[in-house]
Amino acid sequence: MKVLIVEDQKRLAEFLRRGLGERAYTVACAGSCSEARNALCEAHYDLVVLDLGLPDGDGLDLLAEWRRSGFSEPVLILSARDSVQDRIRGLDLGADDYLPKPFSLEELLARVRVLLRRQTSVKQTLLQHRDITVDLLGRSVQVAGQPLELTSREFALLETFMHNPGRILTRTLICEKIWESNYDVDTNLLDVYMSRLRGKLEAAANRPVFKTVRGVGYQLL
Repeated sequence: MKVLIVEDQKRLAEFLRRGLGERAYTVACAGSCSEARNALCEAHYDLVVLDLGLPDGDGLDLLAEWRRSGFSEPVLILSARDSVQDRIRGLDLGADDYLPKPFSLEELLARVRVLLRRQTSVKQTLLQHRDITVDLLGRSVQVAGQPLELTSREFALLETFMHNPGRILTRTLICEKIWESNYDVDTNLLDVYMSRLRGKLEAAANRPVFKTVRGVGYQLL
């Protein structure tokens, strides 16, 4: 499981990184809103531990931005703001849990386990976005109620985007999801598969489905 820690206090971030790392989590750290945005664009994380007092913005604004963009993984707020109103606002904006500072590492680890367990138990088998429906169990796709035939690679590509509607996915992230080892994947190969998938979906939907973000990756509209 991959965890992103968004915390500008380096000593605390390192403490959390070690504590989670010793429990076999893969951990990355970001010290600002901009670093956190970049981290989520470059890789997938199963959970985010989010501080609110960041040097280049408010963590609550960042959280609201993530939820609007379609990021649905659990977010645990870790903050010195401990009033009831602060907690209510954080939860209303999309946080899954709120732990005030100072805190016990063991309690934080317990909350992380609960959030990840809950996330695993509610993984969807039917993904829907606008007029596109993907049945993960039946390995089938429908567009506007009509079946659409996709190759296994095209299906894997579409599934990745359906889990992240509206998010700009980098080419590196897409390759990591589609190919078990992407060190020797020609970037042109991804473009070929994306072109085929885009052609099939846009012909069926009669509208633009993907946006190409030059030099970055692709976005499901």
